[in-house]
Amino acid sequence: MLSPVRPGRWQLLSYGLFGLPLALVALPIYVYAPQFYSSGFGLPLSLIGLALLLARTCDALIDPLLGVMLDRTRNGMRRFIIVSLPLMAAGFVALFHPASTAQQSPFIWFLCSLTSVYTGFSIATIAHQSWGAALTQAPGERARVTACREACGLVGVLLASALPTVAGMGSLSVVFVLALAGSAVLLLFNSPTPASVVASGTGSVLAGMPLLPALPRPAWSAIARPFRSRQFRWLFLVFALNGTAAAIPATLFLFFAQDRLALGSQTGIFLLLYFAAGAASMPFWSALSRRHGEARAWLAAMLLAVAAFAWAYGLAPGNVLGLGTICIASGIALGADLALPPALLAAVIRQAGDSGQREGAYFGVWSWATKMNLALAAGIALPLLDRLGYTPGHPEPAGLHALGIAYALVPCFLKLAAAGLLWRSPLREL
Repeated sequence: MLSPVRPGRWQLLSYGLFGLPLALVALPIYVYAPQFYSSGFGLPLSLIGLALLLARTCDALIDPLLGVMLDRTRNGMRRFIIVSLPLMAAGFVALFHPASTAQQSPFIWFLCSLTSVYTGFSIATIAHQSWGAALTQAPGERARVTACREACGLVGVLLASALPTVAGMGSLSVVFVLALAGSAVLLLFNSPTPASVVASGTGSVLAGMPLLPALPRPAWSAIARPFRSRQFRWLFLVFALNGTAAAIPATLFLFFAQDRLALGSQTGIFLLLYFAAGAASMPFWSALSRRHGEARAWLAAMLLAVAAFAWAYGLAPGNVLGLGTICIASGIALGADLALPPALLAAVIRQAGDSGQREGAYFGVWSWATKMNLALAAGIALPLLDRLGYTPGHPEPAGLHALGIAYALVPCFLKLAAAGLLWRSPLREL
């Protein structure tokens, strides 16, 4: 088991800053990309949803294997970060700056670009989150590490929300590539090295070759190991339900704001409000979790999200104040969704006796759940809305009614189900 470590502020920031470019990748893919390819290429929502579902599902299936590979790779966290960088950069640029040939087969271009950026994102996210979980097991420090990482991620989300509106997608791509390169350097050369890496004498960035080895034979038993833990099974189920509840409105937000609420170009302001509230709430949730535990704080955040979001269905067109209030309140709850589940996972890993040894396996499965949440949200919600008569830019009453139910009511039911499971779970004992 790892001894408690308290990283210094600069070291902690060097670790956490890599979350900024990861957020710059994530938000545009599930918020901007569907509308970008719908309006720019005329792709129907059913095909966009299919591409997102295929890319996310294929990507998600390899995440548990990546996690096991990370655990069995010498100096794996650093190596995985290095491998991820060109895949993310190339895929993101191709996705939002398609070549002229993309007009001939936009679905194939969309799918291939998504596959590249998702693969790089998976490799980077598993390594980065495993790195954080391995840094410390001190109960007061777990939330501090995850809150720093997720707060940096929310800064990236704020940039991703503002830049396309203010300066266009080209500026977002430039900022992403620069942030990716700069934060990777800080992470690789200045972030504290996890105790397990120090103990094994593998602290240099590129010690030994090959960069990523072949996967050893008993990989599937290693992938299944996290599920031997009763606490992990509960946490995984709660996380999956809660994540799907969050992914559906995230996927549909631009459609809901522009077609049902008729807010046009003002939509970027509401994204900023939502994510700014999440970033500002991080210290509060971190302090609350230290006093009452991560599980109780997370439960409070779920109930706040339902209370804030339940009346979104009844918003009238042009109701700026109502949507702004919902965005602020649900954004505060978002801060807990980002900071507390990974801290709980670190506690589960410690309880299972796997600290410093198998973080990659746990976060590989964790990343799989995250991807499947987004895949199901896009792969089911978008084609279903297409079938129910909703067409972006054509606000027919039946389609708008279906959009409102999918955006506002379905997530509330899922979130309440997650809260009920969390209340019954053994996670409050951690």
